Amino acid sequence: MEIATTPEAGTPWGVAATPYAEIGGDGGVRSLVENFYDIVEEESPVLRAMLPKNTSTSRQKLYEFLSGWLGGPQLYMERRGHPRLRLRHMPFDIGTFEAGEWMRCMMKAVASIGAGAQLTAYLEAELGRAAQAMRNRPDPGVIPVVSA
Repeated sequence: MEIATTPEAGTPWGVAATPYAEIGGDGGVRSLVENFYDIVEEESPVLRAMLPKNTSTSRQKLYEFLSGWLGGPQLYMERRGHPRLRLRHMPFDIGTFEAGEWMRCMMKAVASIGAGAQLTAYLEAELGRAAQAMRNRPDPGVIPVVSA
């Protein structure tokens, strides 16, 4: 998805210098993460099954990661090193359904914090790419193509 920019908008995500600032800085990222995990715990048994019983550490890690990913403080890198997202998600079976379910919950969380249309479109495109990159198993009934 190509995200259009306009002179009024200034950036693909809105008028702020970074998506971090556009989302409301630290408080906006924290709200996004808390709402996301609340939605997962309430609505997504498939994602909930991948999480520990107590999600406080998972919440903290996603908050730290998104802070830096959105252009704010590089909390995750400072505290934990390179995120290595694909490697860290390898223990979990992630196919198209799981990636889509993660996006459904995340976009519901984005809506819950009142993100504007331009920021929402930007996050949907960028987080969608990241969610698809976490897929690590073929979907049921799909035969992988092996090139010679």
